[in-house]
Amino acid sequence: MSSSSTRFGESFDATRRNGTLGWLVVTLLVGLAIHQGITGVYRWFFFTAMALVLVLLPAAALRDPYALPPWELLALAAVPVVDTAVLGETLISPVAVYLAVAAVALIVAVDVHNYTPVRMSREFAIALVVIATLALGATWNVAQWVADTALGTDYLVGDRTQDGANRAMMIDFLYATVAGLLAGTLFTGYLRRRSFAPARTTDVPRKPPDEEPDPAPSFVRSRFDVPEKRIRQFSWTLQLVLGVLVVFGLLNRDVPTTVNAGLALAVTFLPALIRRNYRFPIEPELVVWLTGAAFLHTVGSAGLYNLIDQWDSLTHTVSASIVAATGYTSVRAIDLHSERVYLPSKTMFAFILLFVLAVGVVWELVEFVTDLAAQAFGFEATLAQHGIDDTVTDLLFNLAGAIVAATLGATYLTDVSHQIVDRFGE
Repeated sequence: MSSSSTRFGESFDATRRNGTLGWLVVTLLVGLAIHQGITGVYRWFFFTAMALVLVLLPAAALRDPYALPPWELLALAAVPVVDTAVLGETLISPVAVYLAVAAVALIVAVDVHNYTPVRMSREFAIALVVIATLALGATWNVAQWVADTALGTDYLVGDRTQDGANRAMMIDFLYATVAGLLAGTLFTGYLRRRSFAPARTTDVPRKPPDEEPDPAPSFVRSRFDVPEKRIRQFSWTLQLVLGVLVVFGLLNRDVPTTVNAGLALAVTFLPALIRRNYRFPIEPELVVWLTGAAFLHTVGSAGLYNLIDQWDSLTHTVSASIVAATGYTSVRAIDLHSERVYLPSKTMFAFILLFVLAVGVVWELVEFVTDLAAQAFGFEATLAQHGIDDTVTDLLFNLAGAIVAATLGATYLTDVSHQIVDRFGE
């Protein structure tokens, strides 16, 4: 009996039974994809074709027809495709779609774990599935918006108003969030029945991360010869301005400015709190980075968002770079600390993009809920959305900030990750 290599134990059960059931599902998906292409249902054709490519890639690369994912995951991915083909769009279709996306994401995670140097624990794989589901929800909606804008389709915008299309996107984001959390719960139970122990005959030794960069010096001091005292003074100045904005908001009973400035000011004290409680050495540039992002958002909410069109894009780019830096540092620390997780530097870039897109979805949902609450209770929203174009632009600039942090900050942030591991490993 043929068997494929596996490092997820039974996650890729290369038996005749799994292969037979798996190929039955694959055959069904191929037939439905052909039908979708002929009838012009191109969105579903794209999804089905993408799922088939990801499912069949290991079998094609290994030339082993039994190198298929567990047939249960294939069946879950096929549910929305069959549902749409038989019943059309139903009430369960949106959630079912993202459950299928989560199933495909888990299939990809298992593929990557089995057939590349990447190593993932069960918990890390589940977290990746949830993050990928949210990120793909953002990517899917942005792609539909681009098609509507550039090609004149009516997938998302159509005859809707800007706010109406934005509401539709937020509802879809909500479906993605619910499906991602539900999938995480289901897959946790599912993978508990699967062994994650490596197979001795096929396991490839974990390669040491020899590409680790040397500890990086302070970015500003090493390039511009700026004293640390001057950097700290600049950070204190920004904090002082935030404090003034808090007082200004209180005196003028301006709730958005007061709340945004107050929260931003509180966030800027986090580095000092971490340094004192955990004795973690934080470079002054990180303090300025965090304080600057909070400052830009607060002065924007105080009036610059309305005066300067691109101010919102600037704040999203800077904030997203911080989110990306947080994601990079945290995951890199897990990678260095855990023997069950290994992520080569090349894969970190892709993970950061997924992480930032997922956080962007959550942030847009927070803004949406804040808007709804403000309308329901008659107060001014501290966070606001301004139509579908504004939301998509925010997501795109989030991605830009992630790329900046992932490319320019990798060396410095890797050193920060080493410091975290050293501190908590004591």
